[in-house]
Amino acid sequence: MLIAMGGIMIAAVGIDKGIQAYDNWKWDSERLVRIEQARADVANMQMTISELAQDQEALEQFMEENSAFFEETGSQPEKLLPAEEEDIQSEVPENMPEENQQTDISGNQQTDISGNQQTDASGNVLGDISGNQQVDVSGNGQADVSGNGQIDVSGNVPGDISGNQQMDVSGNGQGDVSENQQGEVSGNMLETTLGEKRQIRGSYMETQMQNEIDKKVIGENHIDFSHLTIACLGDSITEASNLSNMESYQQYAYPEKLGEILAAEKVTNLGIGGSSIGRYWADPFVERFKDIPADTDLIIVMGGTNDGFCLSQKELGSMEERKANTFIGDLDELMRGLKENYPQAKIVFATPLPNVLHDMLRKERAYLLPQSVLVNVIKELAAEYEIPVIDLYNANILDTHDAAVIYNYMPDGVHCNSAGYTILAEHFAAELIRLYEQEQEAWEQNQGV
Repeated sequence: MLIAMGGIMIAAVGIDKGIQAYDNWKWDSERLVRIEQARADVANMQMTISELAQDQEALEQFMEENSAFFEETGSQPEKLLPAEEEDIQSEVPENMPEENQQTDISGNQQTDISGNQQTDASGNVLGDISGNQQVDVSGNGQADVSGNGQIDVSGNVPGDISGNQQMDVSGNGQGDVSENQQGEVSGNMLETTLGEKRQIRGSYMETQMQNEIDKKVIGENHIDFSHLTIACLGDSITEASNLSNMESYQQYAYPEKLGEILAAEKVTNLGIGGSSIGRYWADPFVERFKDIPADTDLIIVMGGTNDGFCLSQKELGSMEERKANTFIGDLDELMRGLKENYPQAKIVFATPLPNVLHDMLRKERAYLLPQSVLVNVIKELAAEYEIPVIDLYNANILDTHDAAVIYNYMPDGVHCNSAGYTILAEHFAAELIRLYEQEQEAWEQNQGV
């Protein structure tokens, strides 16, 4: 009888393993089909948006028709109290418009989002969004989010260095991303999210204002980066592969421009078009991070856009298991590997820019998770590994849910043109300057200087 029972148990175990193997094979087959379909759909959407970007009216109409599908869509806020307006106006860069100078694309003061000036019937010059007379084609444009509140990298848990509230998932009263993946802070403090910033102003205006702040930071920089070697690990946005038809196209990529701005000794661009952080898309970061030169001083990792195009709950994985071939598992392995293999290097992660293609893809695929889920995972794991994060997603810059951003800076809805890559490089430069300044101040305080 014991022998028979043992045989039954062995058979049951074998059947269970067989079922698991079949389920894994079935999932892999389905996943590959879905990914190939997603790639094709993304390429088609990029083509569609590129064509629409040639026609301001058609682009605006397309965005309006699909706005209901956009993640974290904000509405126009109530008018700020006078005291709040006074505080905010003090943070607005010079030459930015007053509230009564805002341009409404539906009214008589029609704005040309190509950056050129227009005139009305009387011949008067209307809003120019390329220069000092900045306008926001979304009709927003109130409060400025300045670069205040930067992180102190001397602490145990570095936060978000993009000017947002810090987010700590260690349970010490800061950010908790477990509920709704929105980074709600348990200590009655809330992280400034993309949705909240959209309620204040559109991304084009935010981009213009933030760029003025970034240029000021760069102009006042006293940190010497001339000895620095930089490596940028990323996807097509890092490579600038959308400009590959141009001669020496990588000169327009943000890593090369970043190196010029900081006057760094050397920059290595490890961006590959179509690559992902995890192993389920192509050329995953987790399998090629060791290509980073051993003597690199600063490693910047920017990714997640392609991951988002295929990220279901199953591909996301869990913080508890952190299995390979899931986003959480592979990202955890990537961060751990970078810390172990490059112990002398400073490592900085950047969250992906919000893009309209992701939301358009979600229209047809209910299983796709919002970009904000992926973003919050990056920030949560980075906090564990004490890695600073430049939160591009919640910064509300270069967000292609704003038609003016597409028209001026990101003509296919996800990749920058040369001007857009310059803005991205300047933002990275300013954030890195702030980071190094914080570290220098912390060191001087520790030394009693």
